[in-house]
Amino acid sequence: MASVLDTEMNRLVEQVRLDSLKTAEERNKWGQFATPPSLSADIAKYAWGRLRGRKGGLRFIDPAIGTGSFFSAVRSIFPTGRLSHAAGIELDPEFVRATRALWESYGLEVTEGDFTQQIPPATKYDLLIANPPYVRHHHLNSADKTRLNALLAERLGMSISGLAGLYCYFLLLADSWLAEKALSVWLIPSEFMDVNYGNTVKHYLLDNVTLLHIHRFCPSDVQFVDALVSSAVVVFEKTPPKQGHAVEFTFGGSLNQPELTELVDLGTLRGARKWTAFPASNLAERRTPSITLGDLFDVKRGLATGNNAFFVLPLERAKALGIPSQYLRPIVPSPRYMRESVIEGDEEGHVRLDRQLALIDCPLGEDTVRVKYPEFWSYLEQGKAEGVHKGYLASRRVPWYSQEKREPAPFLCTYMGRSKERPFRFIRNKSRAVAANVYLLLYPKGALKCALEDNPELYEALFATLRDITPEDFIHEGRIYGGGLRKMEPAELKRLPADHIAKTLGLVVQRTFEF
Repeated sequence: MASVLDTEMNRLVEQVRLDSLKTAEERNKWGQFATPPSLSADIAKYAWGRLRGRKGGLRFIDPAIGTGSFFSAVRSIFPTGRLSHAAGIELDPEFVRATRALWESYGLEVTEGDFTQQIPPATKYDLLIANPPYVRHHHLNSADKTRLNALLAERLGMSISGLAGLYCYFLLLADSWLAEKALSVWLIPSEFMDVNYGNTVKHYLLDNVTLLHIHRFCPSDVQFVDALVSSAVVVFEKTPPKQGHAVEFTFGGSLNQPELTELVDLGTLRGARKWTAFPASNLAERRTPSITLGDLFDVKRGLATGNNAFFVLPLERAKALGIPSQYLRPIVPSPRYMRESVIEGDEEGHVRLDRQLALIDCPLGEDTVRVKYPEFWSYLEQGKAEGVHKGYLASRRVPWYSQEKREPAPFLCTYMGRSKERPFRFIRNKSRAVAANVYLLLYPKGALKCALEDNPELYEALFATLRDITPEDFIHEGRIYGGGLRKMEPAELKRLPADHIAKTLGLVVQRTFEF
């Protein structure tokens, strides 16, 4: 029989071949992102360090076995004879055939099927290591979500948001497969640590098992070259947590040689909204602001047209196409074309910039447009021929070429960026232009709105104070993805500190609380 090393080399060749059978889009829908062999080895070494003191054979399972990267690493690192049984489950039949050919002679039993549809066995497993499929929620249909939530309710008495990815269900449903004191190691996106749908996973980790360790990789150190996702290794033991237990949080470097380490007690974790604040830094230790942007502004995402390439046109082209000016709304160019911090407006309300864009927004029915504006109708017919009217958003609007009604916002904030120094920036909008969903829109409210109505000169002072919000504040509240891409959602922008704004403008602010 070939050595494990020889078979591992064959596995790597097979991985490349299997990956080539699907397009990147198809692999994304399947959630197929192979674990790098060096990372598999690092996780296997860590697992052996946790288990080496245990007596007897260990039953191993990988519920998303793929080509067997973790099994290969465990066989290489664990002493001969320590695995008494090994099993893997895989949905893709091509992978099943390849993995059986590679590893059946080493004792790996591969089951073809969906892990979430398998019946947990009577004899449980002592060691689970998995890189579950990273399938985003929009690739799960409503029937899948209903079935998976019913299983969570039946097995754990839990439910989870429909925004959860498939990896969350894998981790939670695997509970029924684990023996008492089983070690469970998961390579999953770190986003669960900060987003609302991750609360169910965090509740499980805090109350149902003993959470031992979470290692978060540096976001610029992407673990999967074909998936821009920030990754974490989550390790827990199938035992109830003990009073006074502390969890090891590490960051950067590798799982076995991290750059930062901190022990965090369960009480602190239960009160923490964002687990990526650990290991603690000055960001995590800052005083909670008494006033936030959400107390001063309504924050909304920009307009979603459903098809910017069709609905957003250079102003001159839109006029040349015969689209009446009353059905063209001024719209701000995307941040990549916006070097200015202040947008002035012209007499028609359009941005006073070289790049002037217009958004089609017409309430007239098709018959009226056909008769009154034949050139405009010709452009709409072109869109229908391309299926624009059948798009998710357009098909839900009446007529399909109308837009959501939204007032221009006096302040905009970019919602994504890669810059380490200042990933997000505020823009003062003095025009009548609306903004697309590549921006967050800030509308003054309450005491701030009254102050601006009484004294419009305060707009400039307000803009200056917005720009005084530090990059650290943005980074602390926002989220980060693989490759260093940072994003800011409306609810996160609302949590930015605004005490200095209220003080500078002399505002008496009534706090608002959102649940």
